[in-house]
Parts: sequence; structure tokens; C-alpha cells
Amino acid sequence: MNQINPKKLLHSKWQAVSPTNKEKHFIVTKVRFDETEKVSLCVLEAVYSHNQYHIDWRILKDKQKWLPGWK
Repeated sequence: MNQINPKKLLHSKWQAVSPTNKEKHFIVTKVRFDETEKVSLCVLEAVYSHNQYHIDWRILKDKQKWLPGWK
């Protein structure tokens, strides 16, 4: 399980373990918090295609799908 601090999520870099459509490297471009300081919005942008995906930030904890940083 990847350890993630929601406060440091913005501009963090992620690598997909199984890339699709040549999208392997991603950057978190938007993070919004609700009034209880929980993440209410997380947007992941593919570096190659600039496609944006609204995701549940907790999926980034899965080491079988996501790795922190780029290699």
C-alpha cells in the first residue's frame, strides 16, 4: 500500500503499472477539500496525451496499479 498524505497530493507524480493508450505518467493537477478537510475532488492528468481523469484519490494507494514518481 502506497502511503499518501492528502495535503501533499497536488502536483504529485504517478506511474501506471499497466499503461493504456500510451498513458503511463500522470500528474495530480487539481485537489479540492470539503469543509471537513477530506478530499472531495482529485484530477489526474496524463503527461503524454493531456487527458484528465477525475479519480478517487484512494486508488493511488494500490501498488499493483500505481507507483509514486516516474521511472
